[in-house]
Amino acid sequence: MKDKKQAQNVSFKSVAELLAFLPDDQLEIVETLRELVFTTIDGVKERLSFNVPFYRLHKSICYIWPGAVSWGSKTSLGVEFGFNYGSLLADEANYLERGSRQQVYNKRFLAPQVINAELLSAYLLEAAEIDEMMQREKMANARKRR
Repeated sequence: MKDKKQAQNVSFKSVAELLAFLPDDQLEIVETLRELVFTTIDGVKERLSFNVPFYRLHKSICYIWPGAVSWGSKTSLGVEFGFNYGSLLADEANYLERGSRQQVYNKRFLAPQVINAELLSAYLLEAAEIDEMMQREKMANARKRR
């Protein structure tokens, strides 16, 4: 059985390599989303996982998955923006897509103009707060076990 990285159509060593690979339409969306993440969450770190950028403080908070980067043999249109713990977000606007997933929620964008930056920023701030809360709980539980 192939591992997940072998099942992809690409292998990048850096985010810059990923960006150079993308078709112009997806590149514009990715750049818009990356800027939104960096300007919304102080101290967020970016790293490649599965050949796409994931963003974290303590745990992974969100990711940007361009459709040109396959999952298995499947590529898709646009760019998926996902929240690793989307099920914990309030999402009162029912903006995020759940599909059959129980934890990870996402939204697919086909053009940068359709990105609701204000709403997505609010979700990013909430996701960062959840990440901080989970880290505090982890530390409190570790102290209790001592």
